[in-house]
Amino acid sequence: MIPDVDPWPSEPASPSRTCTVRGGASLHGSLPVPGDKSISHRALLLAALAEGTSTITGLSGGDDVARTVLAVVAMGAEVDGHGPVVTVGGGRSKLLAPTHQVDLGNSGTGIRLVAGVAATLSGVTSLTGDASLRGRPMDRVAAPLRQMGARVDGRGERCLPPLVITGGALHGIEYTPPMASAQVKSAILLAALDADGETVVREPVATRAHTEEMLAAAGADISVEPVGTGRVVRVRRSTLRPGSFVVPGDPSQAAFWVVGGVVVPDSLVTVTGIHLGAKRVGFLAVLRRMGARIEVADTAKGTGSVTSRTSQLAGTVIESSEIPSLDEVPILAVAAARAQGTTRFRDVGELRVKESDRLLGTVELVTAFGGHAAVEGDDLVVTGSSGTWHAGQIDARGDHRMAMAAAIAGAACPKGDEVTTITGWESVATSYPGFAEDLERLQAGGGSSS
Repeated sequence: MIPDVDPWPSEPASPSRTCTVRGGASLHGSLPVPGDKSISHRALLLAALAEGTSTITGLSGGDDVARTVLAVVAMGAEVDGHGPVVTVGGGRSKLLAPTHQVDLGNSGTGIRLVAGVAATLSGVTSLTGDASLRGRPMDRVAAPLRQMGARVDGRGERCLPPLVITGGALHGIEYTPPMASAQVKSAILLAALDADGETVVREPVATRAHTEEMLAAAGADISVEPVGTGRVVRVRRSTLRPGSFVVPGDPSQAAFWVVGGVVVPDSLVTVTGIHLGAKRVGFLAVLRRMGARIEVADTAKGTGSVTSRTSQLAGTVIESSEIPSLDEVPILAVAAARAQGTTRFRDVGELRVKESDRLLGTVELVTAFGGHAAVEGDDLVVTGSSGTWHAGQIDARGDHRMAMAAAIAGAACPKGDEVTTITGWESVATSYPGFAEDLERLQAGGGSSS
């Protein structure tokens, strides 16, 4: 066991960036969003495992996915190309445990999924990340990988990074994750591709199904059975075939613009080319239940556009199962703060162990703009404010979703001399480097709303 003390000195902090947002302008226009992060990570790893050359179109340009590119290269895959189109030359014969420590930056998805692949490689793989990632628990993925036969060492009882994984000689297991986590499920399924026997993952609550869908398309020996509110996934040792992966726009990034269109006065916003998978767009049903005027156009193969316009909202009760990843909670809390009545987010305690403590951070975010929010056990309770919304000062604390939610909250403020100031804006580069520029374009398209 690695001691529960971070042996890595704090990396020199990149200069903290500040973003300022002025309210009083409506949002008008149409825009795409970056490629889906979840699908981008998985496409890279499946392409690295596949026997031959694969093409990935629409790859996310954020730092999180760039770290996964570096990880697959460190394991021996060949990645060529820049921007949204890359080719990956992969195959089991190419992949080896990296000779150097792999830095996954701020990417929780990256480190957990790469751990699943590393568990199949003979030798020792060391995975680390930035200060935030090194404080996030990895016991949830370490436990099943250990049951499969890998050795996974981390710091303390929660197995904090850096992770040291000694892989190879895996066997199938039956496993029920103790929390809803597509990352844990995916790590197990990736490890199971090179394990003896059958691996079974039982999900009491179904999470996003990207991994099993993409594995099936790549020729894996996999089956999926819906059971109640969850599903049972079975996978056996498989050789993947190469293919052409097309990454649609990220619905979790689109959520910021959808809410912006709803809460900023006199707005009309369309987000194009986004993934419309059922487990990824639960936030749309929540917003519609609150009274949001939203139109969805499904163009082809589960990809489409979403248009939102300024709406009168009412509070509601939101179950965590409606948004299993909880990624959209901060921006939905902004919508709840602009609604009439109270909104309760049930069973969202998992927010405490995201890139930051998003449960506490969301309370601070809403409060900074004049709203009312509180934590009650594992519930988040937001009471809508009328006439008190004002510019705020926000510290994103290294969390991209908190930063972007704050920017939308700032855009919803009335016109005035004060502006919203968000420190720690550099975190947005992990997923949506051009967010501030896109916000400026939508504000310029709308003009003044006063």
